[in-house]
Amino acid sequence: MELNVIGAQSLTVSDDVFGGEYKKALVHQVVTAYQAGGRAGTKAQLSRGELSGTTKKFKKQKGGGARHGDYRAPIFVGGGVTFAAKPRSFEQKVNRKAYRVAIRSIIAELTRQGRLKVVPALSIDKPSTKGMIAKLAELEVKGRVLLVSEDSTEALYLSARNIPYIHVVDVLALNPVSLVGSDFVVMTVDAVKKVEEWLA
Repeated sequence: MELNVIGAQSLTVSDDVFGGEYKKALVHQVVTAYQAGGRAGTKAQLSRGELSGTTKKFKKQKGGGARHGDYRAPIFVGGGVTFAAKPRSFEQKVNRKAYRVAIRSIIAELTRQGRLKVVPALSIDKPSTKGMIAKLAELEVKGRVLLVSEDSTEALYLSARNIPYIHVVDVLALNPVSLVGSDFVVMTVDAVKKVEEWLA
């Protein structure tokens, strides 16, 4: 299939990568797994057995009131937590093949909806927020925009960092959450070729 390149000749790409069907269930699974892998999982609480303090029985067994052994029970203020949270990993296993199929599916859907823009290059000589805004206006993109370059330069990153909802990544950092969460994706020709080589 042919991809329109803004200001240049069209680019021939693989139908499998840029024209496949959209697999909603797989995309949901991969996006969820990616987000889960980013969770810190460092939450920690103390159970009654881990609290400091005496274990001495604080009142008589009989003679009025409920029977308790110590004040560390969960029903008391300052007591332990029932089923206390402990540090754990939220990572979910996703096969590499399934991950690639999901990325292919997302890119194909972006292409079908006209939300994937291909440009010859994203070269910026010096950091300029005003220059970046002008370039985005030329491309007619708005909302959350993902800029994908084959090798993101410091000038490109600095030009985009003060613009809300503009995110710059290179091909190696491309991920399903960034793709799904973007209204438009702008890729350079070299980035398209690298993505095609990775997902073929």
